[in-house]
Amino acid sequence: MQTNFTNDQLKDKENKSSETIIRKCVHCGMCNATCPTYNILGDELDGPRGRIYLIKDMLENNKPANKKVAKHIDRCLSCYACMTTCPSGVNYMHLIDHGRNHVEKTYKRPFLSRLIRNGLSYTLPNPNIFKILFLISLIFQPIKFILPKFIRNSLDLMPYKLPSKTLKTQKIYSAETKKIARVALLTGCVQRVISPEINESTIRLLNRHGVEVVVLPEINCCGSLNHHLGKSKLAHESFKKNINLWYEEYLNNGLDAIISNTSGCGTTLKDYGFIFRNDADLKKKAKKISELTKDVTEYLEESLNLKFKKDDKEYKIAYHSPCSMQHGQKVHSQPINLIKQSGNKVFDIPEGHICCGSAGTYNILQQEIAKNLLKDKVKNIEKIAPDFISTGNIGCMTQISSGTNIPIVHTVEIIDWLTGGPKPYKLKNL
Repeated sequence: MQTNFTNDQLKDKENKSSETIIRKCVHCGMCNATCPTYNILGDELDGPRGRIYLIKDMLENNKPANKKVAKHIDRCLSCYACMTTCPSGVNYMHLIDHGRNHVEKTYKRPFLSRLIRNGLSYTLPNPNIFKILFLISLIFQPIKFILPKFIRNSLDLMPYKLPSKTLKTQKIYSAETKKIARVALLTGCVQRVISPEINESTIRLLNRHGVEVVVLPEINCCGSLNHHLGKSKLAHESFKKNINLWYEEYLNNGLDAIISNTSGCGTTLKDYGFIFRNDADLKKKAKKISELTKDVTEYLEESLNLKFKKDDKEYKIAYHSPCSMQHGQKVHSQPINLIKQSGNKVFDIPEGHICCGSAGTYNILQQEIAKNLLKDKVKNIEKIAPDFISTGNIGCMTQISSGTNIPIVHTVEIIDWLTGGPKPYKLKNL
């Protein structure tokens, strides 16, 4: 795609990076074939190619975003299916991030929209604040039928109760056998509140196979939520804090990996090196943190010889591959192969490359599109008629469970269970 940036504009390193990405686009439109929003809405501006044009126009002409531009940029799920499809290697992820930041800096949203987005930005990355929001939601659950549609739909995504923790909160979880490795675990912000069993399964599984796990208490959020809301200042505060804390731990005590069991977080951590590529103080540290980051299934397959125990029953499992894993991190076969080692049958979901509609805060901010995607995802899952669903992202778990009664659990819970850990409570009736 031809560009017309001036030399002065290209002195800005973000513009220079985006210009390089835009020039790789050859207008072929193959990205639209796998773009969920283009397939639903049929609007060129709701596909990757159209959004590239919008971003190019804003950046080249130093134009502030307007209502129309914000609408189409906001509708992007950041599922990155277009990147898997693109034959030209267009890094749409970095371009849409730049576009979102530009929209947030130059466009004043309506008051209600600002209020909601600021509320999500403040609440979700802070576990203690989210607990208060959960308690408030319980008050409104019995009367949600009289509330506005937006609030009703948002309440449907909130849990009715919070699971109890079974592991004591501590910084270091020692290996149960001879220590063969030491890793840091990102426990997530919302995840640690609504599904502590995911982190507990991860810790038990790693400890049982000789891996010491360190959880730095100062780290709450990876920063991806604010990053995708275009709130670059808040996101970078989290990024810098995390980079410095993990790098210090790496230097002082050694880390073989940083483990993420939330795929959206893992995708962002792996991008720290790019985000700080021009920062003289953080460039080296950020690059190392990105290199150390592994999805939990990626680490398990590469580094450990798992000891599976045959269960009396063979289960039929549908594997939902989160977009941020299969498209963002290119991690897809690893979790499937791991579960298959247990002797169970694992099935890919038809049209599994299409997003379920969760996408961070998307199912709150873009509810109609998210509901359409959820409906299609559930229909495809139910074609398989599995005993339960496995996935690697808490957002996908929350979204899909709101549309079906088929149990859904994190992949690491299954692997923990089938290597000697407790059976996930969501599967107690199987």
